Amino acid sequence: MTRSECDTLTHHDQPIQMNWYFAFFFVSGFCGLLYELIWLRLAMAHFGVTTAMVSIVLSAFMGGLGLGSWVSGYLSRKYGNHLGFPPLRLYALTELLIGISAIVVPYQLTEGRQLLRQMISPAFLSFAGHYAFAGSWVAISLIPWCACMGATFPFAMLAIKSSFGSEKERSFSYLYLANVLGAIVGATIPLLLIELFGFRRTLYVGATLNLMLASCAFALTLRSNSAAKAPAQREVEQQTRVEPGKANRTLLWWLFGTGLTSMGAEVVWTRLYTPSVGTFVYAFAAILGLYLAATYTGSWYYRTRRQAGGLPSVGALVWAGLGFAVLFPILSVDPRLSLPGLVRVFLGVAPLSALVGFVTPKIVDLYSSGDPDLAGRAYALNIVGCVLGPLIAGFVLLPLVGERWALCLLALPWFLAGLKSVWPHPRRARSLNLPVYSLLALSAIGLLVFTKAFEDQFTPREILRDNTATVIATGSGHGKRLLINGIGITSLTPITKMMAHLPLAFLTHRPSSVLIICFGMGTSHRSALSWHIRSTAVELVPSVPALFSFYHPTGPVGLNSPLSRVVTDDGRSYLERTREQFDVILIDPPPPVGAAASSLLYSKEFYAIAKQHLRTGGIVQQWLPAGDAATRASVARALQESFPYVRAFASVEHEGLHFLASMSPIPSPTASELAQRLPADAIHDLMEWGPASTPEAQFQLILDQEVSVAQTIQDDPTVPALQDDRPVNEYFLIRRISEPGYFKKVPQRLLSWGRPS
Repeated sequence: MTRSECDTLTHHDQPIQMNWYFAFFFVSGFCGLLYELIWLRLAMAHFGVTTAMVSIVLSAFMGGLGLGSWVSGYLSRKYGNHLGFPPLRLYALTELLIGISAIVVPYQLTEGRQLLRQMISPAFLSFAGHYAFAGSWVAISLIPWCACMGATFPFAMLAIKSSFGSEKERSFSYLYLANVLGAIVGATIPLLLIELFGFRRTLYVGATLNLMLASCAFALTLRSNSAAKAPAQREVEQQTRVEPGKANRTLLWWLFGTGLTSMGAEVVWTRLYTPSVGTFVYAFAAILGLYLAATYTGSWYYRTRRQAGGLPSVGALVWAGLGFAVLFPILSVDPRLSLPGLVRVFLGVAPLSALVGFVTPKIVDLYSSGDPDLAGRAYALNIVGCVLGPLIAGFVLLPLVGERWALCLLALPWFLAGLKSVWPHPRRARSLNLPVYSLLALSAIGLLVFTKAFEDQFTPREILRDNTATVIATGSGHGKRLLINGIGITSLTPITKMMAHLPLAFLTHRPSSVLIICFGMGTSHRSALSWHIRSTAVELVPSVPALFSFYHPTGPVGLNSPLSRVVTDDGRSYLERTREQFDVILIDPPPPVGAAASSLLYSKEFYAIAKQHLRTGGIVQQWLPAGDAATRASVARALQESFPYVRAFASVEHEGLHFLASMSPIPSPTASELAQRLPADAIHDLMEWGPASTPEAQFQLILDQEVSVAQTIQDDPTVPALQDDRPVNEYFLIRRISEPGYFKKVPQRLLSWGRPS
């Protein structure tokens, strides 16, 4: 077959085939984001809801992508021209393996948890030991499968190279565009599937889609004109291949930088925009969706301008513009601007995302010219930047300098790169570019000088930052508040005192120890110490306990007591590691009730762990803030199916429920009997903020508001018990949409969503 005959045959089938590749990578992008979301949640359920665990999972996921991209690119170069079968079958094989991973990974993570429990049983395992094992196991479980995901790009490019002519030089950007579009859908649709089916069955949906991709790709290779490329064509392409050493390696540093900057900025965004959009999974999906949509727009612009022949070069103004875009969120979060939350996110996220979406595929196309090996190498280095960006931003920049200066440091290299690109040009080119560059630089300085940060609206205030969160203590007198990442967590309220005093007073024996999960202002811990018993408080955010004295001026005396212990850890993973038994386990998950990952402190699996650490006659106190009927019924059912005895009481401020659960019968004492069980210091603590005038009256307010657990379940009898796999409280959009008149209120909700208070 002659070269012209081969080209004629290939181009005749090109439109149909290229559409297939676009469809493949659209579905692949959807599944990839679905797996990332669910695997992260499963790992958190098994090993802890901590920043360390999130970083481990995301690093393993991205690291696997980079490894797979690099290795598959190398294999494509070395063996691609000697395959005895169509290269598209390699892509089909990777999709088959990815589909299998959806089924296998949950079992791998479960097995890792079982091994960890076996290690814990003979001795207490330290925090470092726990995460050393968990991190190693997660890496072993995820990296091989994620490497298959990363291999899809080079293998698909090899298939395109073997079948097409004109498209091959920019095949990466074509696949990248489809992949990002699929990821946009993957940021939204899985949330609905999880609400309907739970995590594991949603994974089965992804597995089915991957198996369909593998089947379709393999079927295409059976067509006569999809056979291996003719020897004559192979010889010509081998002669024209760009050698790696001759490529512009500066482009690789740009790719590394765009990956580091975009993902590092994304970590900063989660802190900046949480006050505007909240902590619901839908809020994070909105940020991710807008980020991906803007990325797609930039990539689409690159593709269309390339076809039109009017593509601007990657130079000084692009780099300076990228640096300015990094800083634009500083303006969009200014509390003086009265903007809906989603508008704030769009204004801050879209410019940088669009530029990165434009630059990344352009550079890969320039560097690789359609060569799978070079594209795999370039994409892998971009992913290395994506891995390092969140680590640098989350563990170095944010704790040390805060959100605004973190963005400044991420933007600075791009302004320097822009200046470096301007200066070597001839004087005429400099006279055109330098004024625009200077305007961007001065505008960036203006953003820092004339805008205000979120915390500037609070006076007085104390601010602490760590690798987990930005913590603000504000207010005076009884109006003091605690905000974590801009979200109000708690205030000085008698509810938090009653969380400790109520279960301790209900005990039929004298208590000796209590465990408090979620420290907050430390009010419950302080109340427990007033009983002169050992109190262990577990707090996820390291900076929170350090502000205890802001809320309780006499606090340091209590915290320094030999009976006091404050642990920085995830409460669930701490319970898994410790062998200690407690008379009361007090659980106070951070509000709102639907906050992301909060279900892990309401689930049947968590209660199974908690009751193993209860002494005989001990009580679990589960605080449930206000929620819809389905959430209340789901939590009540989970408690009822986990404990033989459960009672519930409305709070002294008529909001939220105190659930008391035990393996032993819970008595029905009078208010007077409950008051008599309190030591003198506990009585003083209970009455400090009222609202009643005597301990008996205070307890009577609670006893008069007992709520029937059975009736709470009957408020939504079809809802399942809350489990790790069915987080009813977090995923609620479908049932909200089904409410009468929901759509009439949508415009009002969108306009009011996220206005900072």
